[in-house]
Amino acid sequence: MMGFGELAQQTALYPQEALAPLKTSQQSLLIGLPKEISLQENRIALTPEAVAILVRNGHRVVVEKGAGEGAQFPDNEYSEAGAQIVFSPQEVFTSDLILKIEPLVEQEFGILKNGQTIISALNLPTRDRSYFEHLNQKNITALGYEYIEDPAGGQPVIRSLSEIAGSTVMLIAAEYLSSANKGRGIILGGITGVPPTKVVIIGAGTVAEYTARTALGLGAEIKIFDQHIYRLQRLKYAIGQHIYTSIIESDTLSEAVQRADVVIGALRPEDGQNIYVVTEEMVSKMKPNSVIIDVSIDQGGCIETSRITTHKDPIYRQYDVIHYCVPNIASRVAHTASVTLSNVFLPMLLKMGSLGGVEEMMYARRWFSKGVYTHRGTLTNPFIAKKFSMRHKDLSLLLAARL
Repeated sequence: MMGFGELAQQTALYPQEALAPLKTSQQSLLIGLPKEISLQENRIALTPEAVAILVRNGHRVVVEKGAGEGAQFPDNEYSEAGAQIVFSPQEVFTSDLILKIEPLVEQEFGILKNGQTIISALNLPTRDRSYFEHLNQKNITALGYEYIEDPAGGQPVIRSLSEIAGSTVMLIAAEYLSSANKGRGIILGGITGVPPTKVVIIGAGTVAEYTARTALGLGAEIKIFDQHIYRLQRLKYAIGQHIYTSIIESDTLSEAVQRADVVIGALRPEDGQNIYVVTEEMVSKMKPNSVIIDVSIDQGGCIETSRITTHKDPIYRQYDVIHYCVPNIASRVAHTASVTLSNVFLPMLLKMGSLGGVEEMMYARRWFSKGVYTHRGTLTNPFIAKKFSMRHKDLSLLLAARL
């Protein structure tokens, strides 16, 4: 009588691996990750590990070919995680939920699907009225991730990206202070017998905190200015060292800027309105070949002589002062930034799926709705409406009427 082993050999019967069962849910999300086409944007919103977790929880993820390559996440890692790799943005934009880094660009408006949900940066100062009109025409629900708040009132995306920007900004300053880049030819910090580098930081938020930690570690002399005393108090407590702090006041700030080797602009606008704290006159009195880095340029900037630059052409000179005004500084370290963003978005998407979608999450968790600026084709942000003379409706009333 023939044994099983002999039978298997003769009939080519071999044991096969069984596919692992996946959760199925009527509330599963279809998430699209397009390749960023904005200039020199290398980040992606979800890592392959995050995609694998979403897939195991019954969600579908569609990734455009090459979308993660700039952040050193190849297509095969997404495929192995369970994502579907597609070869055109049109295929990605068939998804119900599009998760991007940069705001939609003109080419992408033409392939939007009616009624989609878009999560991306807004960068309000660089938008015009037609941007919001296009969204409304397509009945889009759009969330600006820089405005999303968690239950504790914090802004998790801004916090994470600000930590990266603050940790990176002093490295950029050191680069452009060097003689190799026709800077002042000084070391960023302090060594025996040489006066320390003078750094002025405008704003006392997360960027300032991480910038100050780096600058202090290098031995630089720092001065921090902000409009609110409680922010300065919080910053001194967080850093745990004695640092010079001051409320923004023309004479004091003007003198500090004039003496500075490096000025960091890290003041976020209040109520969507940016203000120029460092005036053109102040910049004109700065030392030749000193450095200005306006981290808040994506929100309009806080230095009057700032204008947006790119990673390819990051600096320009005005009054013989080097200006670095790249809005997406975190894209310099795209892998780290992508992991950080993924850590924020993954639990958000899992919660969204468990509640039944983005609108149910807005209804159940009111904090999430703070990032929404258009809802099903209706503008809901009063600051945008005021800026562009557009009509808007209160989001809470729309949710109450439609859910």
